[in-house]
Amino acid sequence: MSIVLLLIPEVALTKDKLLISMFGGIFLGMGVGLVMRTGAALDGIEVLALYTLKRTSFTITEIIMFINILIFGVAALKFGLETSLYSVLTYFAATRTIDYVVEGIQAYTGVTIISGKSEEIKYELVNHLGRAITVYKGERGFLPGQFEVSSDVDIIFTVITRLEMRRLKNLVYQVDPKAFVFANTIKEAAGGILSRRHAH
Repeated sequence: MSIVLLLIPEVALTKDKLLISMFGGIFLGMGVGLVMRTGAALDGIEVLALYTLKRTSFTITEIIMFINILIFGVAALKFGLETSLYSVLTYFAATRTIDYVVEGIQAYTGVTIISGKSEEIKYELVNHLGRAITVYKGERGFLPGQFEVSSDVDIIFTVITRLEMRRLKNLVYQVDPKAFVFANTIKEAAGGILSRRHAH
């Protein structure tokens, strides 16, 4: 990295400190995030964050942000409060980007599906999408004005990545265009047949 910084010429695209802080943070976060996805680290802060991650419930980006705020707080005494605040803004943008690059691309989503054609949907999810499912026994109906009308139904739950969401919807709605589908972002998931590789 030091060699690249030495060889690549500096080109000032803008002098606006706000733009520099925001876009500098985004590009910084993309670089650090890609490095961390491979299990590597750029400097001692990432190493310390990875070490702390195993002993706390905080995310990598929260730990990096906290450490950098402490550093910028000390730097404010020498470089001034304004420069320190711009640095905090840069690292805030960087940590959000790191979080997306490290976790967001393959972030898990829990999907619940309620349909009268649950048997066909279960077959599609397991055999065509390649995902395991969990089935809850429930009742559907209870509509306004028809409260007494209900029927037994299998409520299907599965965990997918964000990139699989469109494919899942297409599979479900091909079977039952009136199926009720809702999704929740899952902050953390482990066990079962989840196959995402964890670098850290």
